[in-house]
Amino acid sequence: MKFSIQINEGPYQHQASDSALQFTKAALAKGHEIIRVFFYHDGVNNATRLAVPPQDDRNITQLWQELQKEHDLDLVVCIAAAQRRGLLDEDEMKRQGKDANNIAEGFRISGLGQLIEAGIESDKLVTFGG
Repeated sequence: MKFSIQINEGPYQHQASDSALQFTKAALAKGHEIIRVFFYHDGVNNATRLAVPPQDDRNITQLWQELQKEHDLDLVVCIAAAQRRGLLDEDEMKRQGKDANNIAEGFRISGLGQLIEAGIESDKLVTFGG
């Protein structure tokens, strides 16, 4: 089965990202395909490279990065939601005239069309968070 995942909540104020990560791992372990993981609304905060959780806590961004590397996942961050929350990749940093970027390696910024495309290409689109 082909799945796409949508995450609407940030990494530490809600269970959605943890649940999505575990669901994605389980689906991959069972041989399913993940078309795309789309981070939307506050879910874009999963993609920041500047978060520094305490040493005894999980680093959700890093866990997504490890899964991305292992399975060549397409981790897409909604551009509009990211800009509203101050998350920029290098191209957007330059385009917006800012002096820094903060998207973690393995994530990419793109538009809402990527979510629509993922829904069309997948058998199921599974959404985590409100």
